[in-house]
Amino acid sequence: RARMIEDMQLRGLAVRTQDSYVRVVRQLAEYYGKSPGQISEEERRQYFLYLRNDKHYASSSCMVALSGVKFFYEHTLKRAWPILDFIKPAQTKRLPVVLSREEVQRLLVCLRRPHYRVCLSTIYSCGLRLLEGVQLQVGQIDSERMLLHIRGAKGGQERCVPLPERTLDMLRGYWCCHHHPVWLFPGQKAGATGSMDGSGVGRAFRAALAESGISKAATVRTLRHSWATHLLEAGVNLRLIQQWLGHSSLNTTAIYTHLTFKGQQQGLEIINDLMDDLP
Repeated sequence: RARMIEDMQLRGLAVRTQDSYVRVVRQLAEYYGKSPGQISEEERRQYFLYLRNDKHYASSSCMVALSGVKFFYEHTLKRAWPILDFIKPAQTKRLPVVLSREEVQRLLVCLRRPHYRVCLSTIYSCGLRLLEGVQLQVGQIDSERMLLHIRGAKGGQERCVPLPERTLDMLRGYWCCHHHPVWLFPGQKAGATGSMDGSGVGRAFRAALAESGISKAATVRTLRHSWATHLLEAGVNLRLIQQWLGHSSLNTTAIYTHLTFKGQQQGLEIINDLMDDLP
């Protein structure tokens, strides 16, 4: 286990990815009740059939299990396992959930505690991932150029995103409540030295979602999807949105073209015009 963690650190895998990979290898060992190094190839094959047919794992969960087990055997134990290349969980491409601008406003109003309200408002207004928002530092704000410098993002990439004036005012107002020299959202527990816990932000989001009466299966990440969709609807260039989101491929960003309400309405109007001339 320690060697696997070291190998993942050397490969530069994100901490959350490391945790996921260690977990799936531990689950494999617990299923057979022995060290994963003693599990045969046929037992591993049967285990993935078990995940698929008995546990009914989603394709994304199967892919995480496959990736973690594959990393352990190929990189840590240095064992070739040809069947790993044969196992291919079916990939399902789903459109992300998106809230309207009115729904975002209704949800944020339901957040009572300032640290949750300001954090989630910042995540939406700057298109951030959850940990990017929770772990924001004072030094990342460039008030002269009205930019937010995102460091340590997914894939180790850095990027700059526009910082709305109202968001800057909110962040300044909240910072005056704690004056922490490093974190914009310091931990809430007594004696905490790090940033606020992301799981608490998630719970606050779910509570606000239920109180708002919004029936969509939204998560904190939905705010990021909604931000990108709202920008696209307002006419912002797709390439610019790609840069702000930190996507390496434009194809990833292009998914939001399927979600723009105005674009669908315009397309429907054109289709109706085409149909008017038909007998």
